[in-house]
Amino acid sequence: MAVLYVVATPIGNLQDISFRALDTLKKVKYIACEDTRQTKKLLNFYGIEDKHLISYHEHNEEEASEKILKILEKEDVALVSDAGTPCISDPGYRVVKKARENNIKVVPIPGPFAGAAALSASGLPSDKFLFLGFLPQKRSHKEKVLKKYIELDATLILYESPNRVMDTVDLIKDLDEKANIVVAKELTKIHEEFIIGNPFEILDFFEKNPDKIKGEFVILVHPSEKEAAIDEDEIKRRIIELKNQNLKSNEIAKIIADEYNLSKNQAYKMALESRNES
Repeated sequence: MAVLYVVATPIGNLQDISFRALDTLKKVKYIACEDTRQTKKLLNFYGIEDKHLISYHEHNEEEASEKILKILEKEDVALVSDAGTPCISDPGYRVVKKARENNIKVVPIPGPFAGAAALSASGLPSDKFLFLGFLPQKRSHKEKVLKKYIELDATLILYESPNRVMDTVDLIKDLDEKANIVVAKELTKIHEEFIIGNPFEILDFFEKNPDKIKGEFVILVHPSEKEAAIDEDEIKRRIIELKNQNLKSNEIAKIIADEYNLSKNQAYKMALESRNES
């Protein structure tokens, strides 16, 4: 049974490729690629020759996947994208899906992923993250997506083009003006750069440095800390319960601070006020 290898390729620096990926590209006769010109650059860099390149992209993926399946009846195929991991905001999903439906073995050859690379060097929380890829181009549709996710306790990973990066940051500003943002541009390339700040600071940077609005962008967003609303009536009822247990004000304050995530001073003040009211 032939194998479909899903091979991650460099996102910029051609040296960011695994030995296993190179071995796979050398071994297979057929390579399905998004843009044959981009793949040829990688193959030429490593002296890999005599490969049959099959072009697949978002406009011909349905048709190309049938051709790839036909080849997979007899021969292994490596699936690559122009950069990074296939199927992650890139074509390839339909090819893999059809291979699975036809009981063809699919083997991932892991490697570069721009979203993970940006997150790892961002300094933003990485225990929980949500990959959103490219947002819709229309601002109203983009806003709908961001509104749905921007208050999650997680770092959002977005891909954006140079001509829309300012609009996206501006929209983030409207939704959460204190959001923590890291814009990573040209990852692994000579002009790699990380711009860090709140939406106002990011916009100010690009307004002062318009020459920087070029290349490929990853935008990372973590929501600002929101102050929880305090239900004072509920806290007062709890203070009365504790007073009825003959606890002292400082004891009540400690319990209230722990239960409602208040500062000790704030909790003590509320405990005293409640005692004076009674």
